[in-house]
Amino acid sequence: MTTPAFAIVGRIRKPHGIRGEVVVELVTDAPGAIFASGARVFVGTTSPEPPRSPMREARVERARDQGSSWLVKLDAIPDRNEAERWRDRYLYMPESELPAPKDDEVYLHDLHDMSVVLAESGDAIGRVVAWYELPQGLVIEVEKADGTTVIVPYIPTVVKEVDVDARRVVLTPPDGLLD
Repeated sequence: MTTPAFAIVGRIRKPHGIRGEVVVELVTDAPGAIFASGARVFVGTTSPEPPRSPMREARVERARDQGSSWLVKLDAIPDRNEAERWRDRYLYMPESELPAPKDDEVYLHDLHDMSVVLAESGDAIGRVVAWYELPQGLVIEVEKADGTTVIVPYIPTVVKEVDVDARRVVLTPPDGLLD
């Protein structure tokens, strides 16, 4: 029996109120479906890597939009004290239960460990080791062959292509970005 692949759909940031609601940072374009009443999510650790041990399953009791985040009540969190223990944990969903991304989209977890190459020459730069959602937008952290890392903005003028099947990110970086 194979272990199902999981995708990050959110991250618990902090408790909200005293009845177990939590503020969830969204890592999905479909929060209404992911956090619909009765939906199941799996709670991991504070690391974005899926845990090797089984994750705890939780059901969404209710959720509401708060702009870039959502307030979510999970059945496994009865009060604020328990919500504090869940702070900064990632929420996952089995990939098989997610809609397939559109042709020009990629799941963020798919970026991890992809090779990064230059568009013009095809020269290898390194590999994606992390991604971050900043107020300015998404960035990826690329570890170069010498072990140093650079932060690359995930914007169309820099990231020209992401080939999920080939596990490759193709860049056209401006001068000095990779230095």
